[in-house]
Amino acid sequence: MISQQELSGGWNQIKGRLKEKWGQLTDSELSQGEGNVERLVGIIQQKTGAARRDVEAFFDQFSKDSQGVANRVASSARQYAQQAGDSVSQGYEQVADTMQEGYEQAEEVIRSRPAESLSVAFGAGIITGILVTLLMRPSR
Repeated sequence: MISQQELSGGWNQIKGRLKEKWGQLTDSELSQGEGNVERLVGIIQQKTGAARRDVEAFFDQFSKDSQGVANRVASSARQYAQQAGDSVSQGYEQVADTMQEGYEQAEEVIRSRPAESLSVAFGAGIITGILVTLLMRPSR
């Protein structure tokens, strides 16, 4: 049978399904049983004359349907998470490959032209030092 938590969590949906099944139930009657399965079953029995087992079967079916929806949502979420993880992994591999290629190219340039590489590194250091000095000076 449906739990108190399921009853409270899906009240609007349950109320709609109850009114579909037993149209003579009013909102005020249903609200008297809101949150209490036993009271709700009693109200439905009193108002409709339905057997307790029929009412319980209705709630059992509702609970199974809800669990099926929850399982499908969970499955979709797992698939999405797996796809997202795969995409991140592929992106990481691409970045790692690109970085490795850049490193190898830089290494090749330094080996083939050591003097020019040293001059470029020295010049970049001087420019960086000047920029840092200018940025660190207090403004007037």
